[in-house]
Amino acid sequence: MTQRNIAVSIILTIVTCGIYGIVWFVMLNDEIRNASKDYGMPSGGVAFLLTIVTCGIYGIYWAYKMGKAITIAKQEAGLPATDNSVLYLVLQIFGFAIVNYALMQNEMNNIAQKKWDDRKGK
Repeated sequence: MTQRNIAVSIILTIVTCGIYGIVWFVMLNDEIRNASKDYGMPSGGVAFLLTIVTCGIYGIYWAYKMGKAITIAKQEAGLPATDNSVLYLVLQIFGFAIVNYALMQNEMNNIAQKKWDDRKGK
């Protein structure tokens, strides 16, 4: 699990006209999938293709599903879990996918930090 600088990821998404956003989407999906141990979820590449094929409808479902998976991942890591799936769903519906990515990345950064601290014995 990789901690990413959210500001740099947003800037890269803007500078690359969204190409880095696609990469970020795929990496987030795969990391959340692994952290929640929900291997029934599609891989990041498949999730991206499904989003394209369904003209974004799968992306709305994806945002909700990621919220549920992050809740599970936080519980697995021993962090207090709040279910933000409805927030992610609403943001996705209104076209704020990059905000979702930033919020999800923040949650994943917290999980990665907790796991790092646990390994160091803090």
